[in-house]
Amino acid sequence: MKKIIFLFLATTCVASIYAQTESDTTKEVSLRTVLISNNKFPEKKKNVVQPIEVITKKDMKRMNAQSIADVLINTGNVFVQKSQQGGGSPVLRGFEASRLVLSVDGIRLNNAIYRAGHLQNIITVDQNALDKVEVMYGPSSVAHGSDALGGAILMKTREVRFGRKKNVELLGANALVRYSSVNTEKTGSVGINFGNNKFGSVTQLTYTDFGDMVQGKNGVDSIMNLWKKNFVVDRIDGKDTMLENADPYKQVSTAYHQMDVLQKFSFKQNNQLKHTLNLQLSNSSNIPRYDRLTETSNGIAKSAEWYYGPQFRTLAAYTMDINNLQGFIQDVVFTLSHQWVKESRHNRNFKSNNLNHREEDIKVIAYTLAARHKTDEHELTIGTDGQFNNLKSVGTQTNIATDIEKKIDSRYPDGKNNMNLLGVYLQHTWKLMDEKVVINDGIRFDYNTLKSTLVDTSIMFKLPFQTLEQKNTALTGNIGVAYMPEKELRFIANISRGFRCPNFDDMTKVFGSKAGSGLIVPNTELKPEYTRTLDLGMQFNNGLIEMNVNGFYTNYTNAIVTDKFQYNGQDSVVYDGVLTPVFASVNKAKAFVYGGGLQVVYHPIRNFSISASSNYTYGRFNDDTVLVPLDHIAPVHGRFGTRYDASDWYTELYCLYNGKKKISDYNPDGEDNLPYATPNGMPGWYTINWRMGITVAKYVQLQLGVENILDKNYRYFASGMSAPGRNAVVAVRLNY
Repeated sequence: MKKIIFLFLATTCVASIYAQTESDTTKEVSLRTVLISNNKFPEKKKNVVQPIEVITKKDMKRMNAQSIADVLINTGNVFVQKSQQGGGSPVLRGFEASRLVLSVDGIRLNNAIYRAGHLQNIITVDQNALDKVEVMYGPSSVAHGSDALGGAILMKTREVRFGRKKNVELLGANALVRYSSVNTEKTGSVGINFGNNKFGSVTQLTYTDFGDMVQGKNGVDSIMNLWKKNFVVDRIDGKDTMLENADPYKQVSTAYHQMDVLQKFSFKQNNQLKHTLNLQLSNSSNIPRYDRLTETSNGIAKSAEWYYGPQFRTLAAYTMDINNLQGFIQDVVFTLSHQWVKESRHNRNFKSNNLNHREEDIKVIAYTLAARHKTDEHELTIGTDGQFNNLKSVGTQTNIATDIEKKIDSRYPDGKNNMNLLGVYLQHTWKLMDEKVVINDGIRFDYNTLKSTLVDTSIMFKLPFQTLEQKNTALTGNIGVAYMPEKELRFIANISRGFRCPNFDDMTKVFGSKAGSGLIVPNTELKPEYTRTLDLGMQFNNGLIEMNVNGFYTNYTNAIVTDKFQYNGQDSVVYDGVLTPVFASVNKAKAFVYGGGLQVVYHPIRNFSISASSNYTYGRFNDDTVLVPLDHIAPVHGRFGTRYDASDWYTELYCLYNGKKKISDYNPDGEDNLPYATPNGMPGWYTINWRMGITVAKYVQLQLGVENILDKNYRYFASGMSAPGRNAVVAVRLNY
């Protein structure tokens, strides 16, 4: 083992020695010019006050990650929760799931059933099909509407390239074959771009097969025994049976596979007008809910089956880009889109014949329209967007012994469910003193309606009404300033307000965890949640040192939490024959979150760099004057690494780390998944990792890596499964 570690360390050291033969002078540079798309139109990053992290296509290729969730983890700046291998729920500044916006190509992925708990929707976007990812830290509601309380993650798929001739020609191609040992991952991806001077097409197809994940074998004995998978459940002669797991380090029931397809066609009508058709498909196999399949009671498994049905998403979008117009408006972009999402939950208790199915089918029609006026000093964007959700929710139960099926309670109302979001906004950028001072300001107004109907109100609990309806409005804004006294130095200050309108998961869910323990009922009096955030930051880049320091304070009001409630004037009702306390989602909590981050990159010699980052978040909410930890607050986390880049090869040695999460910092009732931690909380951890890539032939690159070299056994905070153990990775890429 020591020889293996020495070999990896020596690789980076040799690169460092080689680098010293190069010129050790550094060229003075200004803050990098990076184009981003936060404001619907390309904009220089330095002209946007909100803190932004850009992950480029080159970055993602080097990471060689298994999913887009793992891409975010590899930055060291975004915390990601996992309860199953087919998961990945990003956390920004203590906000997660329905309190973040996810978008692809400017189209919101958030729909009316995004829940407050952990989500896996982001893995339906193929990182092999992306040009870049932009992570927006802090409230982003002016540009992105509801849900952007803590930030937004904007994913942009590959741009269609056009040729220079009338004849159709091959403009680019890529292919990837990758194998990972820790879960026997087998990935194949192929893409092609062809076209002429008027027409272009991009196709990307990716298929990935993941086996059961193996956890690390090195750690504290008490933790090792706690997190081992000692049993599996099998059905023998029509009866559920607990069997010994032959390899307790293998997390049996984490395997799944997935296919992703991207197809884009673009037609350049003239130099000012372009039309694009964007088609996307993502479909997985069943995804086992590993955390639930490890639960026991008195040594007996609780569940025989617990899995998410195929994670299915389609998107069809038409975009019209108009550029370089004469007059007050120079640029216009319009997008009309349709998404179809299917997700489901299936569970069966141990030794029960009843398999429950709860299925959601949601269709979303949306539009965005933005127009920009631009001069040397001012940029003004005026826009409107809308999203129209239609949900069908079904609950059935199948007796696996008799095949008899009956209707049971659905997750959401079983009739018509509609939720509409409409917004208008204005964003303004003002550049002063030869762009040494840049002011960002904006305002947005939103109108939201939600209506649900219940067809059968007697399946689980008889409700005295059949219609749930509400209407909400929200007003948000932002104002900030960036000051660049020198071309290497930049200071920012920004105040922004985010909002989130209640959705089906907040308002309409009727959910009983267990008779006697609690029944959640609808509450039509819910109002939007709000965050108000102050950001302060400093950036410095002189070619030798790059530094980014930021701090923030967020005031969180009208926070929606599950709390005791009265139904028909009673705080308890008879549910399933048992007197059961009543709960509901209510606007109760007033909370605060603060924290900050530091990222440093040092270039001591040409082509060689040392980087480090650390991020801290602290959050509490006021529960009847008592301060209680907010859920979703990640522990201290970050990254440290060294890298050498040559013209035809690179190598990198890096460490990812998380601090300890004390049990006293867990939220006792929220989504922190306390049962899957240790009695003292979640221990801190670090992994040492190495990767390299080398061009072995024209257009062909070989990539090698070893992740978690020390084979540490660890878990991400709030996660219900252990992270990967030692993982050897080999990949071959073709890039033309």
